[in-house]
Amino acid sequence: MGTLARLGLAAVWLVSGGLKIADPGQTYIAVQAYDVLPHALVRPVATGLPLLELVLGLLLLAGLATRWVAGVSLLLLAVLVAGIAQSWARGLSIDCGCFGGGGRVAAGQTEYPQEILRDTGFALLAVWLLARPRTWFSVDGWLGWGNGRNAGNSGEDPDDYPKSIAEGN
Repeated sequence: MGTLARLGLAAVWLVSGGLKIADPGQTYIAVQAYDVLPHALVRPVATGLPLLELVLGLLLLAGLATRWVAGVSLLLLAVLVAGIAQSWARGLSIDCGCFGGGGRVAAGQTEYPQEILRDTGFALLAVWLLARPRTWFSVDGWLGWGNGRNAGNSGEDPDDYPKSIAEGN
């Protein structure tokens, strides 16, 4: 399950970041449509967000620093859900731009509940990885990170697969 969560969340970030970076003008419009940032911050956020998403996706794909990346992912998803929720609460008619596109849409064309539910599902993947970051086919496993050696005095390994597989042996 952990490997699927890691690779699923990696795919989310890679697709999201890739679509945004492919159309930076539209990403700028999407960020601006939320109407929460000062004008001077719209361009840096529109530039930095897709880059952050791509970095998170690549790190998760490799399985490197999985717990840390899951924490950053959870934080970013919370910010994105908060952005969608505040747009809904303020009566703005926008597409979230979560997977490219974005910006103002006609009244009645919003999909706020679906967007919040979807991003909450992605956040659950991040929570899973926070609790169980050690997954198959990961750099973390090959490096021996998160394998219970420094997990405390219990000596128990809570993971549900052999260490030899996780460590790439």
